[in-house]
Amino acid sequence: MSQTYLPLTALEKAVLNDYQQGLPLSPTPYADIAAQLYQDRNIKTSEQEVIDCISDLQKRGMISRVGAVFKPRKVGASTLAAVAAPQERIEEVASIISAFKEVNHNYLREHQFNLWFVITAQTEQQVQQVIKRIEEQTGLAVLNLPMEEDFHINLGFPLWC
Repeated sequence: MSQTYLPLTALEKAVLNDYQQGLPLSPTPYADIAAQLYQDRNIKTSEQEVIDCISDLQKRGMISRVGAVFKPRKVGASTLAAVAAPQERIEEVASIISAFKEVNHNYLREHQFNLWFVITAQTEQQVQQVIKRIEEQTGLAVLNLPMEEDFHINLGFPLWC
């Protein structure tokens, strides 16, 4: 997967910033986004352009998926995980991990375990299979940190004003 991060259009910036949360729950969410972007930011766009924008951001490796986040243990299974990637392999390892459709929130931290990510799947067995496949493909051990206590933190981050 090729990763190209810059430059970003006004539409791309708005989609990345404004729709980390609150995707419209309607039969036409992308048309609703287009209308809202025009109303709030004077960005003239269409439903198809919003869909194409999201698709392009995915192809460029900037986002992995668009979808609901459910309360833990209510639907499916998930875990927080991390690997200790050698500095010279960080981009390579991050690309391997991000290629799994079950992975989201892949990010770099200043720690021995420097790449952190969330694995979400339908069953715990599938989560374990993804961990095993990541270990096989990266040659690195995955630190599995399943949730013991439920805390809600807002994972939306303001990117641009």
